[in-house]
Amino acid sequence: MKDLPAENVSFTDFKLIGFYSLGEWRPLLFLPFFLMFLLAITANSILIYLITSQKSLHSPMYVLIGLMAVVDLMLPIFFVPNMLLNFLFNWTGISLTGCLIQMFSLHFVGTFQSTLLLWMALDRYFAICKPLYYHKYMEIPNFLKFVFLPVIRNVLLVVTTVSLAGKLSFCVTDIIDHCFCEHMVLVQLACGDITINNFVGLLTVFFIPTADFILINISYIVIFTSVIKSGKTNMKALNTCITHFIVMSVTLTFALIAFLSYRIRNNFSPSGRVFVSTMYLLFPSCFNPIIYGVRTKEIRQTFMKFIKNVKVLPL
Repeated sequence: MKDLPAENVSFTDFKLIGFYSLGEWRPLLFLPFFLMFLLAITANSILIYLITSQKSLHSPMYVLIGLMAVVDLMLPIFFVPNMLLNFLFNWTGISLTGCLIQMFSLHFVGTFQSTLLLWMALDRYFAICKPLYYHKYMEIPNFLKFVFLPVIRNVLLVVTTVSLAGKLSFCVTDIIDHCFCEHMVLVQLACGDITINNFVGLLTVFFIPTADFILINISYIVIFTSVIKSGKTNMKALNTCITHFIVMSVTLTFALIAFLSYRIRNNFSPSGRVFVSTMYLLFPSCFNPIIYGVRTKEIRQTFMKFIKNVKVLPL
């Protein structure tokens, strides 16, 4: 019996083999990634608990920080457990449906990393440049005006990206050289023209993280200009801006490296690309709650009280 031509085959099950080049050393990756996963889950859970349980942290800025912690908590849950099982037990299989669900979950929730930073920048803009009208602008009915359009944008672009990927036939191979289902990694396995998929992927990157970061930088330029012109030094507000800027820079750096590594010629090894893509999602989840906890005085003080209360609890 003759084998079917490759173009008549459309794979519906795949194998995730990220870091395969490490060979027998690959299972050792379980420990560092497990520790990072544990840190991300613990740190973000504590941050969410502190903000929800402490009434003094119920102001708009801290609510947005809490929402960022929710995003940073969810992202690792979508892919790290499966990746750890892959390392430890070599469980590599994933269906096309499972792959698309994971892709949608990661990309949809991931878009809110930059969008939340944009909302935080708006919060700081109103607090520093429009202090008399801050509470008016940050009331839920008014602030929802700034929330609605970015959310609709994120939903439409991510749904379009994943839907177009789901319509492809995958005949190149059933091997995905990655630890989770990233858009370009899956699309590259398709037979036929993927120009529209590349184009929509570029549009999504331009209209979500890139547009958000441009708007964030504009708002910070306006904020710093306003502070310099006023001659007043609002150190608390500026310190918060610097904290947001650090988080933004780390997120953007990993995002750009991960994005460009699959779209331009480079000397990245397959394992190097997988590592960068993994760190793009996992490192901010570990990094953000620590930065907010260390650099935000109110959160730091609330955390220290939390630690003292834990220590005095009876065994």
